[in-house]
Amino acid sequence: MAAFFANLRNTVIAGLVLAVILFLIYLQLQGYDTNLFWRFVLRWLHVISGVMWIGLLWYFNFVSTPTMPKIPAEMKPALGRFITPAALFWFRWAAMATLVFGLLLAFLNDYLVQMLTIDASEGFVNPAYVNIGIGAWLAIIMWFNVWFVIWPNQQRALNIDNRYPDLPQPQRDASAKTAGMFSRINTMLSIPMLFAMVATAHLYGAI
Repeated sequence: MAAFFANLRNTVIAGLVLAVILFLIYLQLQGYDTNLFWRFVLRWLHVISGVMWIGLLWYFNFVSTPTMPKIPAEMKPALGRFITPAALFWFRWAAMATLVFGLLLAFLNDYLVQMLTIDASEGFVNPAYVNIGIGAWLAIIMWFNVWFVIWPNQQRALNIDNRYPDLPQPQRDASAKTAGMFSRINTMLSIPMLFAMVATAHLYGAI
């Protein structure tokens, strides 16, 4: 048992097998509906990606950054060289997947334009579209920050993939500070973003 769970690939495969079992139960109890099922699959992938994205964002802000001053100086290089770059890989691609699956879900459910225009295309007649649109734009801003501010600055600060071996330390420090500030901005935005996402179905009773 311990050897099995020591392997991440085995663990993920086991999780997928359990999900397939749940799908078979769904087939037995509910019957297969093509449109309903593929909308669900996109929503499920959207949620899984979002959990990875926001989970890592909160890990950086609630665990990694506050703990860094307590780590002995001789141990800090290992964090910056191995753990943080690996976390940033999953962090940025989870952000991409969350956005892509969210846009595909909105398209499949015929509210992509309403969402992206915050219902301006319909004359602001549907409060649910206004709400999900605000949430979507908060997510888009956060995605932009990840890919075009946080990631490039972390590359410079940590010399990820040895792309900036000769960058002076003051510039590394400035890049780390910028990445940290925008990570905090994303943490702030994640709270109303998640509120909007959940509220659309549970307060507005739609989508």
